[in-house]
Amino acid sequence: MKLLFKGSLAMLALCLFTFPAISQKNKKNTDLSPKSTYDTSLYNAMEFRLVGPFRGGRATAIAGVVQDPSTYYMGATAGVWKTTDAGESWKNISDGFFNTASVGAITVSESDPNVIYVGMGEAPVRGVMTSHGDGVYKSTDAGKT
Repeated sequence: MKLLFKGSLAMLALCLFTFPAISQKNKKNTDLSPKSTYDTSLYNAMEFRLVGPFRGGRATAIAGVVQDPSTYYMGATAGVWKTTDAGESWKNISDGFFNTASVGAITVSESDPNVIYVGMGEAPVRGVMTSHGDGVYKSTDAGKT
C-alpha cells in the first residue's frame, strides 16, 4: 500500500512540472487571440425560420414519392402532412378523415404514387397518453381523401 502511495505521489509531482511546460509550448503554436476579425455583415441577413409544419407534433413516420423527389408525407402525432415543394410548405391532409391523430407508419406505393397507406397508433411508447391507433387507412388520390 505504501509503494502505491509513493508511486502516486511521484506521478503527481511529474504531472505538476511537465504539463505547464507542454501547455505553454502549445499555447505559442496555437495562439487564438482575437486579432482576426470577422465580417458580421455576412451574418446580418440571416433570419430564423420554421422548418417543417407548424405544430406537426412528433414525427413518427415519413415516406417519399419515388417518381417525384419533392413530394413527401409525414406521419406525426397530429396526423398526416404533405409537401410537394421539398418541405418548403406543408399541408395537413388527414384532418376530418381519421378517427385518431397519432400515425405510426406511412408508405406510398411505388407503382402508383396516388396510393398511400397510413398505419395508425404512435410507435414510440411514452409515459403520457399514447394512442394505440384504430387500423390502417388508404388513400387512392394522393391524400385528397
